[in-house]
Amino acid sequence: MKKRSAAVAVFAAAALVLSGCSAAQTESGEHTITFMGWGSDTEIAVFNDMIAQYEDAYPDVKVDYITVPAADFQTKLQTMIASNKTPDVFYLAPENVMPFASSGIVADLSDYVDNNELFDPANVWQKAIDMYRYDGTTPGKGAVYGLPKDIGPFALAYNKDLFDAAGVTAPDPESPWTWDEFVAAAKKLTSGTGDDKVYGSAPYSLESAVWSNGGDWLNADHTEVTVTDPKFTEALQWVADLSLKEGVVPTSEEESSLPSFQRFMDGKVAMMGVGPWNQGGFWADATFNWDLMPWPVSPATGERAVWYGGIGFGVANSSKDKEDASNLAAFLAFNEDAQRTNMEQGQAVPNLIDMAKSEYLTSDKAPANKEEFIRIIEDYGRRATQTYTYNSEWFGLFNSNLASVWTGEQTAEEYAASVTDEMQQMLDDGIAEQTK
Repeated sequence: MKKRSAAVAVFAAAALVLSGCSAAQTESGEHTITFMGWGSDTEIAVFNDMIAQYEDAYPDVKVDYITVPAADFQTKLQTMIASNKTPDVFYLAPENVMPFASSGIVADLSDYVDNNELFDPANVWQKAIDMYRYDGTTPGKGAVYGLPKDIGPFALAYNKDLFDAAGVTAPDPESPWTWDEFVAAAKKLTSGTGDDKVYGSAPYSLESAVWSNGGDWLNADHTEVTVTDPKFTEALQWVADLSLKEGVVPTSEEESSLPSFQRFMDGKVAMMGVGPWNQGGFWADATFNWDLMPWPVSPATGERAVWYGGIGFGVANSSKDKEDASNLAAFLAFNEDAQRTNMEQGQAVPNLIDMAKSEYLTSDKAPANKEEFIRIIEDYGRRATQTYTYNSEWFGLFNSNLASVWTGEQTAEEYAASVTDEMQQMLDDGIAEQTK
């Protein structure tokens, strides 16, 4: 892996001036590398644009961009890995970093982040990079096995028109509502019946509720399942009761028939969790004014909390064109023009901090409170608990029958007690696999 190639990927224009041609031109001639991901039609269009920018910078390297439905992606990728047809570059979930790194599936991309003459790692969100670090023992430390496609802070959006009509004032960004204040506002925002029903909120972020209440799925060193902790079950029951008792959130059946995202777009939901990837769709299709507000806080702690996510670009260790593949990953993650394209088309907060805090924050496009996305990244956002463990099967089990809580068939305490032993066994199995 050549540092100069990394610099070319990050600062294509400067590199072309320095070298006059790409590594592909001088070393291997014209050829094709494969890149596999998923996404909405909007995201695919954005990536086609960014790939075209890469191909302009590397005129003798062509990219075969393969898209797979998100629900099928993991199965497709595993099949390709098993048949020795791993794409040169592919979307890498943080949950896969440890097993893929340990198995030698993904290449070490540390040189594209550390000790690079032309690339300042301090200008990229450290939390975004750390999701792809692993030292063989601890996630978030050591070598870098993926470059960030994005970092996705999950913020709470609200329909300003519905708020105005109901006489509800959104909280100041520095003074979040408590849970009780959230419920009171959601009741004012809930009205109508049948097809005209307007709900105060979409289903609430369980991560936000649990973490704000002082709970978590696992203990601090991620070795013990803690879902029976009263702090956890209280938060889980509060989220369920927003529908079951308060009637301010669609029921599970209603959510299945018409997801809240569409209800929000139809003006039938007043508040909903969103990520930066929703911006482009809102710009194009929303017929109402909208903005972001801080997540409410548990009265028990007064602490804000919610998750941030993200997907990385992994490079196959088996790639015959590892340098060009690594350059593509770095270009998509760090190149200024590519990042600006991603930002301007409403897909992400830029990975480049200076761009995020200047061009992004000063843009006249909604939301007005873009700073909330930044606050989540810098302040109260947390990486998902399941990304700290070698496998996430225990987390999948927890979610497998959570509908029984949403429908009231089981209380939060009953459900947590029913799954904790099997979750612990799956967690233990993952720990054993990691250390063998």
